[in-house]
Amino acid sequence: MRKQMREAERIADQLQRMYNGDAWHGPSVRAALEGVDASMAADRPLPAAHTICELVLHMTAWTHEVTRRLRSGIAREPEDGDWPTQSDLNEAAWRDLIAAFDVANRDLVQAIAAMDDAQLVSIVEDVRPGASSGVSRYDTLHGLVQHHAYHAGQISLLKKTAG
Repeated sequence: MRKQMREAERIADQLQRMYNGDAWHGPSVRAALEGVDASMAADRPLPAAHTICELVLHMTAWTHEVTRRLRSGIAREPEDGDWPTQSDLNEAAWRDLIAAFDVANRDLVQAIAAMDDAQLVSIVEDVRPGASSGVSRYDTLHGLVQHHAYHAGQISLLKKTAG
């Protein structure tokens, strides 16, 4: 008999699948990043599009922010900004960015695992000027899964464009 999962565990499972597992929609984020080196990550094959590196930095920043929101109950902009930048990307720096992204996702999964299901319905208050009154932790987490899926698709397209 299969153990009944808590809702928080199911969300953590979905996040893990989206990040580094068997995602239903297509490649996980890490699968999309497979074979990307520093040169490809820094390349801008489409002038109006972000680079793969910029997408990774953006996703990492928002993963950190969602983890912080779960713990504090307050929404802010990511500490490093919405679209952090990286200059002089070399292979070592690229590996460090991917490792930081891995750590951010592990930290988020741990934060979710520490929650009970009742916390999922509690609101993350948005104190930013002009922002809404906030959304639940449940919606925040599902939003991040969707965010990762969207950007994994962008990464896949940029890889194809780069050849």
